[in-house]
Amino acid sequence: MPLSSVIDQLLKKNIAFACWFNPMDNCLGIVAGNASDVKRFDRFDQLNGEAGFVFAPYRITEKCPVILLKPTIYLEDFNSSDQFDFSNIAPFSVAGKTEEHCDGCSKEEYLQTIEETVAAIRESDLSKVIISRKIPVKRPSRSLGSIFFQLHDQTPNAFTYLVNLPAAGIWMGATPEVLIKSDGKNFETVSLAGTQVRKYDSEDYYWNTKDIEEQAFVSRYMLDVFFNFDIHQYKTIGPETLESGKVAHLKTSFFFPSEKIEKCLGNFVAELHPTPAVCGLPKNLADEFIREKEKHDRKYYTGYLGPWKLNQQVDIFVNLRCMEITDDEFILYAGGGITSRSVPENEWEETNQKAKTLLSVINPESK
Repeated sequence: MPLSSVIDQLLKKNIAFACWFNPMDNCLGIVAGNASDVKRFDRFDQLNGEAGFVFAPYRITEKCPVILLKPTIYLEDFNSSDQFDFSNIAPFSVAGKTEEHCDGCSKEEYLQTIEETVAAIRESDLSKVIISRKIPVKRPSRSLGSIFFQLHDQTPNAFTYLVNLPAAGIWMGATPEVLIKSDGKNFETVSLAGTQVRKYDSEDYYWNTKDIEEQAFVSRYMLDVFFNFDIHQYKTIGPETLESGKVAHLKTSFFFPSEKIEKCLGNFVAELHPTPAVCGLPKNLADEFIREKEKHDRKYYTGYLGPWKLNQQVDIFVNLRCMEITDDEFILYAGGGITSRSVPENEWEETNQKAKTLLSVINPESK
């Protein structure tokens, strides 16, 4: 049985699982467990001392807790349907499930919101705010397992994933942004901001002032968090261009010794998240503005996910280029960093470009 069919069977039986490919890696990781193996937390720092696959929201609410799937089954290289038997894993029940049609956001509404955001930045202490929108797409009849493998094939340098979890439901995505990862000796975190359409020839990338400024905001924030955790020795690489799917970003990587946060990883991530790359600066002001202006709940978009101390492995990514999957729709989420230099029409087009990473898999003819 092909692996895509195994994944479809897990979905059909409503078994809690997460499967993923790390960037530039063809080994499929998978965690599956009983409903009793799923932990829910109402604070990010409650992940201290835990191990499993984490799926965390942008903002914790009663309906969107931090979810940790502890592994009944964990395979780092899932390559054959004979590797595990999920017939003894108990499915989870979805109590009182009601799915409303997603209306999305019109272009006029989004442009108006961006205009208001630029005006607010120019008149206040805000320097950057991320404004997002939802893009509903009719769900095709193709299997989710096959769409997931196609997404990995098209975005090999992203963290591609598919999860089915109580409280969250089914989500799929291909994110380029590391939140925190470890190779054992060192942790790495990444400052990622600025977007342009990907170039497919040998042409060089040129970045404008708005993108460079936006990326510098995020890097500055990272250093403030380092200071709070007594991290004064670190190495940086970048800023450099990172290509992912249909777009390219500016990226700076930071490396520091593991012992600094080994025992308080949950606290470190709680302070790091949400970064200015998904929220804005100053963080509290930007978050208040998002609550006021965004008409939708981001749920797990711009949250974080990945293996959390599974075999001591930490590979946590920010949940970008993602979609929530209902019975009838794929609900894509896309956003952009708004500064005083933002042009509303350009910001609308940037969200369209970001959505193409997923749209080109859902509707291959739209490539």
